[in-house]
Amino acid sequence: MATLYLVSTPIGNLGDMTYRAVEVLASVPHVLAEDTRRAGILFRRYGIDTPRTSFHEHNEAARTVTALAWLEAGEDIAIVSDAGTPLVSDPGARLVRGALDAGHSVVPIPGASAVLAALVASGLETDAFAFLGFAPRTGRARSEWLERATTVPFTVVLYEAPGRVGRLLADLQTRCGGERAVAVARELTKLHETFVRGTLAEVSAYYENSPVRGEVVVVLAGRPAEVASTGTALALAGQLLREGRRTSAVARELARRLGLPRNEAYEIALAASAEGGGEPT
Repeated sequence: MATLYLVSTPIGNLGDMTYRAVEVLASVPHVLAEDTRRAGILFRRYGIDTPRTSFHEHNEAARTVTALAWLEAGEDIAIVSDAGTPLVSDPGARLVRGALDAGHSVVPIPGASAVLAALVASGLETDAFAFLGFAPRTGRARSEWLERATTVPFTVVLYEAPGRVGRLLADLQTRCGGERAVAVARELTKLHETFVRGTLAEVSAYYENSPVRGEVVVVLAGRPAEVASTGTALALAGQLLREGRRTSAVARELARRLGLPRNEAYEIALAASAEGGGEPT
């Protein structure tokens, strides 16, 4: 049986290519590429001369038949997307299922991932997260997608086109309020890589006056746990103050852990500081 390799490629900086990815792409007889011209830039950089065959959403069905025939003939195949890890918001799932059903090996070649790069640098929780891809543009599908994105209790990673980022942030804010934490990552690994972090209200306001260019990943904090009682919040604030934290830091932690609005969290932190004899900061 033959092997289908899922090869991750750089998401911007060509220096992020792995040795193993180069070896695999140079050794297989066929490479399926979402955009053969874009893949050609990478191939020339690393001296890879393997023939490339287009494989995108408009020809996926036909190319899957061709690729499965190659595998049946004992010929290994590699698949690459325009950038990052194949199959993540890109075609290829049909081919993977077909290869597995036919008894072939499917081997991932790890590398760059915009999802993980944005997540780990977002400043948000990383223990559990969901990737929801691109938001539907209109209608019930968009409404249901937004409901899911804003109600899961863990971090959510989203893709969005640059021209629609402002609308997405506004819709998220409408759904879950302006206090939810968010990070917008732009042009990851490239020269103009930027992160804008803050609350939905803050980041939405920023992008009202700042046009978005380049590839964008949005990372949204999960739905906070049910808002705690004032007594619980005061007890937690007292504990944090006794650990030596400043009042402002305690307020931020209360908002993060208990889902409190920042103003309310700060008032509780001040009250706990006063009860404990500490000086507000």
